[in-house]
Amino acid sequence: MNLWVLKLAIALYVLATAGQLAHLITLKKGLKKVAANLTWAAFAVHTIVLLLRFFEAGYTPVTSLHEAYSFFGWCVVGLYLLFQLRYDLPSIGAFATPIALFLVMGAVATPGEITDLPPALQSWWLPVHVILLFVGNGAFALAAVAGLMYLIQERQLKKKKLGALFHRLPNIDVLDEINYRCLTIGFPLLTLGIITGAAWAQTAWGTYWQWDPKETWSIITWFLYAGLLHGRLTVGWRGKLAAVWSIVGFASVLFTFLGVNFILPMILPQLESLHIYTGGL
Repeated sequence: MNLWVLKLAIALYVLATAGQLAHLITLKKGLKKVAANLTWAAFAVHTIVLLLRFFEAGYTPVTSLHEAYSFFGWCVVGLYLLFQLRYDLPSIGAFATPIALFLVMGAVATPGEITDLPPALQSWWLPVHVILLFVGNGAFALAAVAGLMYLIQERQLKKKKLGALFHRLPNIDVLDEINYRCLTIGFPLLTLGIITGAAWAQTAWGTYWQWDPKETWSIITWFLYAGLLHGRLTVGWRGKLAAVWSIVGFASVLFTFLGVNFILPMILPQLESLHIYTGGL
């Protein structure tokens, strides 16, 4: 039942992505409404997927790679919809919904069996720590989207060739503001996620920090975003530099999410992560 509903969510995400892209190309008001409705429908069905998984498993569904893919995609779409209510910029959806679609398809492509939690995961720290991190990562995903769109717009302005895409994307000031707003959401959540993870580690393993590969890359990601936020607040960084930094930061997020478990072991097989049994966590 849960897998069937997840596949329905994927179908709706495919239609929503197609609708977002079609609206970006044509700017037809009818397509804007259709794309918005499809995105909301996909998000609603995806929410049902997570609730069904929660009631079936008996714990917050963020403990395996299958669940992590799904929850990450849900966070990206949920935050996009909140920003859409605030800014009414549907063109961002043409970039955000494909990210969610990729993540949810990753959930379908990975084993989704429900298993008993290891003792270390049978803690109330689990939902607190993981939800903080994934909501923060969703904000970083939107910051990267705004950064990419900023670079597209800035390049057209620099070349003085304002193509059709220029008039379909938000202006660079709005994109820079969204980039900053996402940073101010994501960074505190990442910070709290690392702090709660350290507290959880103390109760589970008797130490706050072990320089586990996942922990190490989390702190690298934290320093990247701390540097960006510091630059914005004290030096006045904005524009292209902030956009590029946001994309680099999100690349670090993705490497922490997936690369530590799948790429790093191929390069340094002697490194073992305590987080490996939790899939993407």
